Amino acid sequence: MRHTAILCVRNEGAFLLEWLAHHRAVGFTDFLVFSNDCQDGTDTMLDRLQAMGVLTHLRNDGPYDKGGIQFTALKAAAKHPLVKKADWILPLDIDEFVNIHCGGHTLGALHAAVPDATAITLTWRLFGANAQVHYTDAPVLDTFTTCAPAVMYWPWRAAMFKTLYRNDGTYRKPGVHRPRDLNEKKLRHAQWVDGNGDALPDQFKTRRIFSNYGRDNYGLVQLNHYPLGALESYVLKAARGRAVHSDDMLGLDYWVERNFNTDTDTSIQSLAAPRAEAHAAIMADADLARLHTAAARWRKAEFDRLLQLEPYRALFGRLLMTPPSQPLSRQAAQFLVHHANRGKRG
Repeated sequence: MRHTAILCVRNEGAFLLEWLAHHRAVGFTDFLVFSNDCQDGTDTMLDRLQAMGVLTHLRNDGPYDKGGIQFTALKAAAKHPLVKKADWILPLDIDEFVNIHCGGHTLGALHAAVPDATAITLTWRLFGANAQVHYTDAPVLDTFTTCAPAVMYWPWRAAMFKTLYRNDGTYRKPGVHRPRDLNEKKLRHAQWVDGNGDALPDQFKTRRIFSNYGRDNYGLVQLNHYPLGALESYVLKAARGRAVHSDDMLGLDYWVERNFNTDTDTSIQSLAAPRAEAHAAIMADADLARLHTAAARWRKAEFDRLLQLEPYRALFGRLLMTPPSQPLSRQAAQFLVHHANRGKRG
């Protein structure tokens, strides 16, 4: 089977090769990668990887439709031959890593565990900054091992998922969190399951983008999400803007809702050996090794540049003063949900 991952990147060359190595080890056969407005050489890296036959690279330089950069890329992806011939499709971000807990920890093992599923929700597990202040050129998966507990009651973003779905015509277009453009005639054949392999109600087939609160959704598979990185990296992310709304500068609100470090999860190291082998094969290319080093150096230089500007210097200072986030109790979360529901009714 052909498993196609769709990725959008900007100035993330320092993380690209680890991400690729991991997902090749997981079992993805094809990668369709869009880049835009890169200053760190990410686009040049992608050109080299395409020449090596590792992935397919498209520049997403605009103009962009009203949905923004990422939506424009996904709209183009829906028409691309690589997506059309895929058996399974999963749109991902560079800070998301598929983590399969069953069998040999590959996509094949996941499908064997839920053979009738046509869509599998991969719920985020949020990994915090792990007290890392300075960016270092070290693997993300080795550096950031502290995370939110398996059971979270708040915020709702902690329960968001990405959807690995069969390309059987039920959905005509990929979306950020779930496939889009539903074919109503095929909907009755769709079988959605969660990360535990449990069947999901029909509302997930048409509209849901987050799993239910207050339960462990990670029995078979989870999506390790590293949205923050070290404090220095977060300043660069704030300057880049949101993936969907790139003009919105990130602040402490985004940080506080994701910087959970109460638990430790190293289960993704189940693929450490094949990931290292895949990474070594890629880094054996002298051009890629040089480009990776240049991208890592760019991050340090860009942080130094940004800290000369008041908004980013102030943000970095606030990050230094902000302690790790604490998960809310069920009671506190219920209080917030109660008032959220009142607000919807009002």
